[in-house]
Amino acid sequence: MVAKEKPAQLKIGNKTYDLPIHSPTAGPDVLDIRKLYGQAGVFTYDPGFTSTASCDSTITFIDGDEGVLLHRGYPIDQLAEKSHYLEVCYLLLYGTLPSASELEKFESLVISHTMLHEQMVYFYRGFRRDAHPMAIMTGVVGAMSAFYHDSTDIHDAHQREVASIRLIAKMPTIAAWAYKFSVGQPFIYPRNDLDYASNFLRMCFAVPAEDYEVNPILSRAMDRIFTLHADHEQNASTSTVRLASSSGANPFACIAAGIACLWGPAHGGANQACLEMLKEIGTVDRIPTFISRAKDKNDPFRLMGFGHRVYKNFDPRATVMKQSADEVLELLGVENNPVLQVAKALEKAALEDPYFTSKKLFPNVDFYSGIILEAMGFPTSMFTPIFAVSRTVGWISQWKEMIADPQNKIGRPRQLYLGNTSRNYVDIENR
Repeated sequence: MVAKEKPAQLKIGNKTYDLPIHSPTAGPDVLDIRKLYGQAGVFTYDPGFTSTASCDSTITFIDGDEGVLLHRGYPIDQLAEKSHYLEVCYLLLYGTLPSASELEKFESLVISHTMLHEQMVYFYRGFRRDAHPMAIMTGVVGAMSAFYHDSTDIHDAHQREVASIRLIAKMPTIAAWAYKFSVGQPFIYPRNDLDYASNFLRMCFAVPAEDYEVNPILSRAMDRIFTLHADHEQNASTSTVRLASSSGANPFACIAAGIACLWGPAHGGANQACLEMLKEIGTVDRIPTFISRAKDKNDPFRLMGFGHRVYKNFDPRATVMKQSADEVLELLGVENNPVLQVAKALEKAALEDPYFTSKKLFPNVDFYSGIILEAMGFPTSMFTPIFAVSRTVGWISQWKEMIADPQNKIGRPRQLYLGNTSRNYVDIENR
C-alpha cells in the first residue's frame, strides 16, 4: 500500500482537511479516512460498506467490471482447470503454490484430521430429526471449541495452525453427518485412502449395507465446486469472520459466525434459489413465459442464477463450472429429471436472447453449481452447507491474515443516529 504524494482535500465549512490516498497493487485508489473524525468531528456514511475498504489484504482480488478473480495473483480459471482444492487451500493459507513434497505433506496432514471427536456423535443426536443441516453445522462448529481446547489460543502460532488444519479437514465430515442426520441414515466415517472430494461424497451417499464407489467425474465436479467457492474477498460472511475475530474470539466461534451469515438467502442461498426457480418454471414449454416476465420491469419475477452483483461482465467461475455441469449431466442424464431439463433449455434460451446478452446477464456459478448438486442427488437444503465447506479455507486465511496484522483492532462501525435526543423519564402513573 503506497500513499500518493498529493492527498485529497475535503472542505467542511471554512476548514480544509488533507486525506491520504493509497494506491493498491490492483483496483481503485483508496481514500484514507481513519483520522477524519479526530480532525473534523464527522463520520462517513456508507450503508452496506459497499464503498469502504475495511482492511488491506493480499489474498484475493476481484475486478467485477472485467470479470477477474485472482487468488494470490493466480486466475481462478487456471486454478480450477489445472489445480485441485487442497492445493488451492495451501495457496490461500500460505501465499504460494506448494512444491510436490509440500503438497504431499499438507494433504497427508489434512487427511489425518478428518475424523471428529467421538463424543460429538452425541451432540448431533441432541438436534431435532428435522433440523436444517446449516443449523446443525453452525452449532457443531461453534461447539468445537469445547472439544479441542488445545487450539483455541489465537496468540499461539502453533495453535492457530492446528485449528486451521482441523477446520479444513473436519468440515466435510461435519457437513456430511449433518446431511445423514437429516435423512435418518447412519453416519459414515471418513477414509484416509480417498481424496478430499471423494471422501465427502462417500460420507454423504454411502450406507453400511453395501459398497460405494465414487465416480471420478462426480468427484472432479465436487472438487471444482469447492475450488471455485474457496474465497471471494470481503463478502458478508468473510467480513463477519473478521469482525468476530477482531474481538479475540476463538477460531471455531469465528467460523461458526461465518456459517451463520452464509446461511442468509441473499448470500449462500443463491444456488438454492436458482433450483427453486427452475422448479417453479416446471416444464420446458413454460420457459418463454418466464423469460417474458423477466423482461417486464413491472413484474417482480427475476431469473435467478443469471448475472452477479459483483461481476458486471461475466462470472469467471461460470465457464469452468459449465464444463463440469455438462460432464455430470452427460454421465447422469437429464431425461428423467424435469428440473435439469428446464435448466438446460433455460440456459440455451437466455444465451440466445439479445435482451440478456446485451445486459450481460449470463449464467453464473450458482446456476451451474445448483444443476450439478441437483443431478448428484443433494437436496437443496445441502447446497449452502456445501458452500460452507468450500469457503472454510477462505475464512481461515482471512482470519489468519487479520490476526497477524499489526493494525488489527476491534471492529466498531459508527452510525447516523436519527432517534430521539435526550428526554426525561416519566413515572408510570403520569404517562
